[in-house]
Amino acid sequence: MTPKSHLLTLVFICSASLAAANPDAWKSEWPSTDFTTTTIDDWSEILSGGPPKDGIPALSDPSFIAVSDEAKIGGKEPVITLEIKGEAPRAYPIRYLTWHEIVNDDVGDTPVAVTFCPLCNSGMVFDRRLGGDLLTFGVSGKLRNSDMVMFDRETESWWQQAIGTGIVGAHTGDELTQLPAWMEGFDQFKARNPNGLVMKEPDWPRSYGQNPYRGYDSSSQPFLYRGENPPHGISPLMRVVRVGDAAWPLDRLSEVGEVTENGVKITWREGQTSVLDKADIATSREVGSIRVKDASTGADVPHDVLFAFAFHAFWPDGKWMLK
Repeated sequence: MTPKSHLLTLVFICSASLAAANPDAWKSEWPSTDFTTTTIDDWSEILSGGPPKDGIPALSDPSFIAVSDEAKIGGKEPVITLEIKGEAPRAYPIRYLTWHEIVNDDVGDTPVAVTFCPLCNSGMVFDRRLGGDLLTFGVSGKLRNSDMVMFDRETESWWQQAIGTGIVGAHTGDELTQLPAWMEGFDQFKARNPNGLVMKEPDWPRSYGQNPYRGYDSSSQPFLYRGENPPHGISPLMRVVRVGDAAWPLDRLSEVGEVTENGVKITWREGQTSVLDKADIATSREVGSIRVKDASTGADVPHDVLFAFAFHAFWPDGKWMLK
């Protein structure tokens, strides 16, 4: 991962390499990727984020400990919560995902990919099964609209994390199933799941608990993004809650606390810090936690809390829920 102090350097590096943004320049690194099958019309949309393929090491088969045994994680530090019926609830701390971005795990009989893109604040969990195939995901080192491009190790197809869809290779056009999961503060997870599990600190030399993108979510513009800014005067780095093709700005939700619209009930409450604010995640500013449930059944609904620029980039005709 790259500290904010080095981001400008990467901008120059990536700008200088735009002319080489084509499959011919990538084939030595991606010999198994079928670049003839793709939904990408303009290859210059694909930029290097700095690290090479696997330069950001995705994790597989992580270890877990009881929440009562976890003493390193601050109470308001964000985790991605995954609750699958019949299995112990699991918390995946963002302090680890910031440095690894993908965790390949198995929760009972359900193989999952827990993903987090720091540059988009997008945290989503996908089922790793696709038809009869089981996929294992890695980090390509490439970005599109500042969002992580993942790849599967079985075919080396490229996948857009924000939409869970194959964009290059054998799986072009295929869609992963997004599972209901959400980001919340660690204390919120513990209070609801006293017998839950939390992912154990990985055995990698990383500054876990530190934010390598200090002040990023207070920036005026996103990193390595050349698309349009959101409409309605919305700040590009405003967090929005996306459900399908609709987005609710977080400032609206934090003001009212709860809305029931578009078939869903969305609640906001304090208890989660930003992972992209201060150097120390545990003491960063409050952003609050979101839950999204079906308005009729009360069931958890797959969603994402991402930056407004990313929603506009991937859902240019999306619906903005402003009032």
